[in-house]
Amino acid sequence: MALIANVTIGILAMQGAFAEHQVMLQKLSLKSRMVIVLVRTPEDLARCDALIIPGGESTTIALLARLAGLLGPLREFVKSKPVWGTCAGAILLAQSVEGAKKGGQELLGGISATVARNGWGSQIESFEAPLEVEGMRDPERPFQGVFIRAPVVVALHPSPSDPPIQIVSRISASLLPRTQTLVPYDEDDTDPRDPRTIVALRQGRHLLTSFHPELTKDDRFHEYFVRECVLPTLA
Repeated sequence: MALIANVTIGILAMQGAFAEHQVMLQKLSLKSRMVIVLVRTPEDLARCDALIIPGGESTTIALLARLAGLLGPLREFVKSKPVWGTCAGAILLAQSVEGAKKGGQELLGGISATVARNGWGSQIESFEAPLEVEGMRDPERPFQGVFIRAPVVVALHPSPSDPPIQIVSRISASLLPRTQTLVPYDEDDTDPRDPRTIVALRQGRHLLTSFHPELTKDDRFHEYFVRECVLPTLA
């Protein structure tokens, strides 16, 4: 891949764990010079080659983005630029959501999936789990996934004209929430095709993770996003 002088990555900084994403990006060692922008205005967004939407509270992030005049620009950005949504960001990046708060949920779209909000339950049901991640540096070393009120992928529904969906990581079916009522269980809940086991996926230039890579000390997911989703679009 040809050397790219500059790459500008934005982090939507309305609410949530945006500072943690900034720290992780600053740790990366790249051949390209990376500029990090905390996105709070349409002008900030216009500077960016790619965007990370952090974890936090998805309805609050959407409300603050609307008040800042960012919802329209974000929807346009998603159509042509790489975007990574983590946890709450994954909800916003999905095409549809189940279990939304009263009044509904503003979405940006971008990934042909339906997610269940807080699919693993409340804050006290947060957990960590080692994950195998396809295409990551040092793949033999598991990535520790941090799941906090995490959304659950409940369906994939790409149209023939959409980019194909690539499953990047799954969680063991044994860790699926037994009390989940949003989606009925299959007769065989160990079936690896069950979409609820998907915790990371790619569709075209977009990346979705239902967990929080920014809350670890492991920068490999951030490197993966830049290397696999961002730089190829600039070459």
